[in-house]
Amino acid sequence: MDYSKLSKLKEKLYFTIEDAASAFDIKLASAYVLCNRYVKKGIFIRLKKNFYILEQNWENLSNEDFFQLSNFLQVPSYISFMTALSAYEITTQVLRNFYESAGLKRSVKFRKGQVSFNFYKIKKEFYFSFKKKNNFFIATKEKAFVDIVYLYSFGKYKIDLSSINIDALDKDEISEIIKAFPQKTKNAVKRICKI
Repeated sequence: MDYSKLSKLKEKLYFTIEDAASAFDIKLASAYVLCNRYVKKGIFIRLKKNFYILEQNWENLSNEDFFQLSNFLQVPSYISFMTALSAYEITTQVLRNFYESAGLKRSVKFRKGQVSFNFYKIKKEFYFSFKKKNNFFIATKEKAFVDIVYLYSFGKYKIDLSSINIDALDKDEISEIIKAFPQKTKNAVKRICKI
């Protein structure tokens, strides 16, 4: 193993077969074989097709690194639900090794070791009120709350409402956000927030 070439990949949060080919100065076909071999040896972690991370980097990732990985595991997507509320310190629940996102493609879970990435599909008309922070997209705290209640109102999400500091949310912003959502969600939000 050429550690000097491997160190080129260490600088990246994640990499592709093309990146490996460039780092090792080999053809794509050879890079494909190398990546498969290194996954079997435990040097690389394959998160999904053509999406790798170095095992040695995995152990030292921050929450923000995992947020960024979440965004790339499913494109487009943004961090939301209890993960976002936890990041904003609006909930007493601490979600370790568990990352939730809203996406347009499909509801799916990716699991690698103790880490779980959960994606919930939402309709295109509900895909708004998120921002880019550092290198990842995250819902506003109010939108993360509405996303939770949206799924909850249709029986697709369980929540402990007592763990959420409702008073830390902007009720006027929530009132604006819920205009796009179904009546069932509006009713649930109004009941929970007393608006």
